[in-house]
Amino acid sequence: MSAVSGTPALVVGVDVGGTFTDLFVLDERSGQARIVKVPSTRGEEARGFMNGIAQVTGSEGPDAARAIATIVHGTTVGTNALLERKVARTGIITTRGFRDVLEMRRRDRPQTWGLRGSYTPVVPRALRLEVDERVLADGALHTPVDLEQVKTQTQALLAAGCEAVCLFFIHGYANPANERAAAEVVRALWPNPHVTVASEVLPEIREFERCSTATLNAALQPVVGSYLERLEGDLRAQGFGGELLVVQSNGGVMSRQTACDVPVRTALSGPAAGVMACAEMARAAGFPNVITGDMGGTSFDVSLIAQGQAALAAQTAIEFGLVVRSPMIQIETIGAGGGSIASVDASGMLQVGPESAGSQPGPACYGRGNTRPTVTDANVLLGRIAADRPLGGGLLQALDARASEQAIDTHVAQPLGLSVLAAAEAILTVANAKMAGAIRVASIERGHDPRQFAYMPFGGGGALHVCAMMREVGVTTGLIPRYPGVTSALGCVMADMRHDAVQTLNQNLKDLQLDQLRQRLSDLATQCQQRLDSAGVRFEAVEEIVVLDMLYAGQTHTLSVRIDPASLTLESIQQAFERSYQQAFGRVLGGLVIRVLNLRYARLGIRPKFDLKVLAPQGAGSAQPLGTQRVYHQGRWCEAQRLDRLALPVGAVVDGPAILEQADTTVWLEPGFQARVDDFGNLCVTRSGGTA
Repeated sequence: MSAVSGTPALVVGVDVGGTFTDLFVLDERSGQARIVKVPSTRGEEARGFMNGIAQVTGSEGPDAARAIATIVHGTTVGTNALLERKVARTGIITTRGFRDVLEMRRRDRPQTWGLRGSYTPVVPRALRLEVDERVLADGALHTPVDLEQVKTQTQALLAAGCEAVCLFFIHGYANPANERAAAEVVRALWPNPHVTVASEVLPEIREFERCSTATLNAALQPVVGSYLERLEGDLRAQGFGGELLVVQSNGGVMSRQTACDVPVRTALSGPAAGVMACAEMARAAGFPNVITGDMGGTSFDVSLIAQGQAALAAQTAIEFGLVVRSPMIQIETIGAGGGSIASVDASGMLQVGPESAGSQPGPACYGRGNTRPTVTDANVLLGRIAADRPLGGGLLQALDARASEQAIDTHVAQPLGLSVLAAAEAILTVANAKMAGAIRVASIERGHDPRQFAYMPFGGGGALHVCAMMREVGVTTGLIPRYPGVTSALGCVMADMRHDAVQTLNQNLKDLQLDQLRQRLSDLATQCQQRLDSAGVRFEAVEEIVVLDMLYAGQTHTLSVRIDPASLTLESIQQAFERSYQQAFGRVLGGLVIRVLNLRYARLGIRPKFDLKVLAPQGAGSAQPLGTQRVYHQGRWCEAQRLDRLALPVGAVVDGPAILEQADTTVWLEPGFQARVDDFGNLCVTRSGGTA
């Protein structure tokens, strides 16, 4: 990357987490990188964001952000709004007889074996209104939509105080004519742009998933839209003249306007950016197969990268019944972060999480009023985090180890009859077991041997537990990024722009008309390219990914089959399906009819990349210890050398026990483990005497 002298040269990645807002700053002109961390302001995420920008530029005022060329933002605003049900009052206009699609779901329940289960749809039944219209499953127009009824129901929703509306007609994916006609009427009457048409958001078979995704999109539009507009307004007021881009759940980025139009695609925005950064860094370091573990203040997110590619899931559930069907990075999330609270339940069992102390008040050692112990408090008490060292680049000048001890003693040690040190180790044992379980779900349960993968921890707390995860899961190599605490923010800077589209085909393979398929591909390519062009961003190249969802007739679940659009024949499609089926299930089922359910298309605008060696330490550096620190490990005290991690030169080797400190995290290297600094500034952790 290069920048012309006198032009804005800073590219800033911003990841807003539950505890901290992380910023990664790349100066395109000098090639230098730096990091910034500020506390998140839950409920007022824009304020924490702007506090971070102020630290990046070192000033406030009308010219403060003029030096910034591009800001790429990973946001949890949409996710939090759904989890907390703080979404806009939304109405649905649907086909007569189908107002209860959200209620019926997939006839599932919150607990598989429970006799009861509560479920509250995002849109109450009184705001789900019906009109006369009908499209058949084959796309035939049976009953044209009654536009007078549409007008009446739109006015009824406005009178009921709705801020947003979703148009969902049965079989709209097969023929969107009725939805489009109704949309014209609704948009003419609706006082804002918050009108979601299901066939525009998800033209794909499966009525519940399509209704749920479109409805959640409508409910998020006012929330995410107002947040991003306010954010851009604040940035423009400080002289920012570049592009504000937003990370999607699929790991790509999109323009601010696209994020306002389809906010449902930001459901896993922050975690996805971190996974994409890990994929790039691990691939450069020679590890195409890695398991990532993002440990923040609130949660632990696990993802698997095989052959340099992150696994994508077709859909996810934000919580029970809130289903989003949109391509997204496959992530397993559990409530085991640094701020996760430890407690003893009524049966005398030690529990860690999912409740979190967050950034306010934070762990007991922050001294901000919390008296309940957290994972961070256990690490402080055991000496793995130096209490006298400033936290988060100076956010806290010191930690209160006495407060940690008191919290653990009161809430864990005394109820369990343990010493306070044994109680602290017990907290970490439970937290590590939960995290190891999430890693096994992401690997073993999906057919991967974790021993064939490197483990890449990031987030503020991940590096403290790297050796424990290697022991628990059997991973031979740990790979700790140069800036683990801001990896998601780094991923924002590295991510390519991406737009996905889907179209249901629902045909037997032998009946597939290739000319029609090529035309659909061309239409989807044009649609996605328009989105890319609207961002005003320069690309080095444009790539496309074409996938068919296929299955044998009679099966329920599909298999994603990547195809080459340049050599499109029925034979090549069948061969690709059979190869994928053989790989997934070990055999091919001969003699059965093959069906093609959906066509999926992704168009990627490849953004200019910076050399990852920018992250490597420069100059001779220093491997001299800063001193020693007593650490309690496996029932005894040991003397650990204490080092400045960022001062270590390329090739430096450190033997455990050691504490490696930096502004955004701490690395705890257990006895019997060794770490080496590679050419990109990563720490390669192996068992002593082993090789990376």
